[in-house]
Amino acid sequence: MATDYDAPRKTDEELAEDSLEELKARRADKASSAVDVDEAELAESLELPGADLSDESLTVRVLPRQSDEFTCTKCFLVQHRSQVDHETPNGPICKECA
Repeated sequence: MATDYDAPRKTDEELAEDSLEELKARRADKASSAVDVDEAELAESLELPGADLSDESLTVRVLPRQSDEFTCTKCFLVQHRSQVDHETPNGPICKECA
């Protein structure tokens, strides 16, 4: 924010009063700025658990795990080999889980 150095200076009391007034004004603005939401539009974007998705098609191409990747045995995420922290008898552990 730009500063106007030619403007008259305010005392600490005036600054405190201004701040309090600004906070009250902001609170009033937030209370009055209720957004009208169309319930039908909101319901269209909402997915319910257990919904029948048999007619939906997958839009993301899924690739099998590559030779330079591993699956962490703690978080079960596929990661690049550079993310291996250590190996356990159960399998590799990534750096985030270690």
